[in-house]
Amino acid sequence: MELLRFIISKYFLKHLALAILITIGIILITLLYLRIYTHHGQARPVPDFFSMTPEEVEKTARDNKMNFKIIDSVYTNIVDRGQVVEQNPKPGFKVKKNRTIFLTINAVNPEMVRMPNLVGLTLRQANAILETYGLKLGKRIYVPDLAINNVLKQQYNGIDIEENDSIEKGSSIDLVLGKGLSDRKTVIPDLISMTISRAESRIMDASLNIGAVTYDGTVQTPEDSASAFVWKQNPEHDEKNLIQLGSPVYIWLTLDSAKLPLPDTTTVLIYDMDENKPND
Repeated sequence: MELLRFIISKYFLKHLALAILITIGIILITLLYLRIYTHHGQARPVPDFFSMTPEEVEKTARDNKMNFKIIDSVYTNIVDRGQVVEQNPKPGFKVKKNRTIFLTINAVNPEMVRMPNLVGLTLRQANAILETYGLKLGKRIYVPDLAINNVLKQQYNGIDIEENDSIEKGSSIDLVLGKGLSDRKTVIPDLISMTISRAESRIMDASLNIGAVTYDGTVQTPEDSASAFVWKQNPEHDEKNLIQLGSPVYIWLTLDSAKLPLPDTTTVLIYDMDENKPND
């Protein structure tokens, strides 16, 4: 009975109401603090940091009230050295104020590889090995030798380069190749409508060099250049016109199919005057 009287007494009810009010107040203050602390409703899109320099990243992040952290570096030709290649979160993703954006940049120092030994290999074998090392096939220099398309020397910037020498990845290696002991010539391949990769392969198969590559205004991005096709070449394809091994072939590329030469659809018909119909 005493407990019941205490529970229903004004003293207990007064303190119970006070405790409830204090609890509600604490909950409201906590919610208000969390709302302010988490910047509720203040999300903003992440800017695109791609290809920005560190100075540009710092300014953009500061203007958008964000932080950034460079967490990795890679080797790529997509952007210049030191510029941003990837970011997390992605551009346009909405984040709160003071969010840290994690960036990957293109390495400032170039990646180096060991030069393989290509001497004694065929041109095709040498090209395959260069690709596995991240190197490119440069000029093909033909000299008289018994073996045709056999690698006699490997050169970088006109100087012989030895096996295991350090060289920047992506460099072009020139090859001195045998062309036989006779004054051998080759047919100029027909490159019209081919992509750059296929044209380069055909030029190599013909023991020729690729000269200047010119893109027209329709080619704007790396994806465009990979899809573009040859619409003009110099020298032009001619089965009767042979040129020296190692000669350059210049090509022009476009995405405009209207630039391709029209196929020759002209048919000459000889009519029999008596029967008024074409004869073979």
